Parts: sequence; structure tokens; C-alpha cells
Amino acid sequence: MRKTIGRVAAATALIVVASACASGGPSADGSPPPPSSSRRPSSTAKLAIVAPVNGSTVVGPTADLRVSLKDARIVKKTSTDLTPDEGHIHVLLDGKLISMSYGLEQKIPDLTPGPHRVQVEFVATDHAPFDPRVIAVTSFQVKR
Repeated sequence: MRKTIGRVAAATALIVVASACASGGPSADGSPPPPSSSRRPSSTAKLAIVAPVNGSTVVGPTADLRVSLKDARIVKKTSTDLTPDEGHIHVLLDGKLISMSYGLEQKIPDLTPGPHRVQVEFVATDHAPFDPRVIAVTSFQVKR
């Protein structure tokens, strides 16, 4: 009986942690989530999108995404031992997560003609956001 209760408690704890991490992501409109009860670490990172330039027009269907990251580094490990200068890059296109990247350059494929918004976030090694969040955003047009 104790083993069963322990397993149920462990499973419940995992669900709570997973829910907390999932709710740490941006909403569909890209705005930050409401504050959570658990305190997240802050980061030393400075993030910027180098390309595509905000307001530019890209000849599609593919765009090159280039990001600048200062005062932090990208690591491939996933860990709950969080440091303010280590993490991953999450890329959202039009509010939808398209990449969890370990690099500063990638191609964004299959773009439809028209306006698009890219949001890039430097997240902690547990894939949840820092507090405050480290985000860069750009909007661009695609033509073929």
C-alpha cells in the first residue's frame, strides 16, 4: 500500500512540474504568461534577432533566422541545475513553437506569402523561461 501511495505521489508531482513548465510558455499572441507562484531565476543574457530585419520583405518560402546572444551561452544539456548564463533557444513563428535550438542560425521553411512574426526566447536549461523573460521579436513579410 505504501509503495502505491508513493508512486501516486511521485506521478502527481511530475504532472504538477510538467504543467508549471508548460504554462511558462507564451500565450498564442506571444504575450508572457501570468506570474507563477514559483520564482524563476533571472538571466544575464542579451538577445537580438539579426535577420530577418524587422519590417523587411523576404523572398520565400524559406527565411534565414540569425540570432545574437551576449553574456550567456547555449548548452545542449537539459538540467534543473539552473545558471543565469546557460540555456537554449526557443523559436516561435506566428505564436507557435517551431524549434528548440542549440544554435544561433537556422532556416525557417514552408513560409506562406504575407506577414509573419518570429519570437526568439533564451530559456533556462530546464526549457522554462527566465524571470524576466529574455525575448526578441521581429515581424517581416514573405513574397514569392
